[in-house]
Amino acid sequence: MKKVSVVVEETAKKLLSLMGSNASISTEEDKTNDAVLVKINAGDETGLLIGKHGETLYSIQTVIGMMVQKKLGEWIRIVVDVGDWKEKQDERLRSLAFQIVEKTIESGQAQPIYNLTAGQRRIVHMALAENKDVITHSEGEGDDRYLVVEPKREK
Repeated sequence: MKKVSVVVEETAKKLLSLMGSNASISTEEDKTNDAVLVKINAGDETGLLIGKHGETLYSIQTVIGMMVQKKLGEWIRIVVDVGDWKEKQDERLRSLAFQIVEKTIESGQAQPIYNLTAGQRRIVHMALAENKDVITHSEGEGDDRYLVVEPKREK
């Protein structure tokens, strides 16, 4: 059986070809997040493949995931990044998380963070997982789900 990253790369190339894109693709295994990272270098098509607020990028990621699942018979976590947009967004989220930690510690109050996707909440949870001063958890259901950063209470 082909290596998973090879199947992901072939699938991504096929999808972009069907979309009429000339973008180049590389893949690498992200052992930290147990995922396959698909990096797309799209040149003039970068904005088009990212879309408004990353909507097109996330759709491409979802479709590649579904196609790979169909081929391999198992779900593989796939992260797509176009022109390092996702990497920059993730860094922005980590920066926001550390600003929220400061506000949480100063105020002593829990701080909610709204309007995050599940993937964005995961990035914040992971960024703050090692922090000894705060804990994070998600509350709510569906589209109303949000993340809470609160001070750790002494037991």
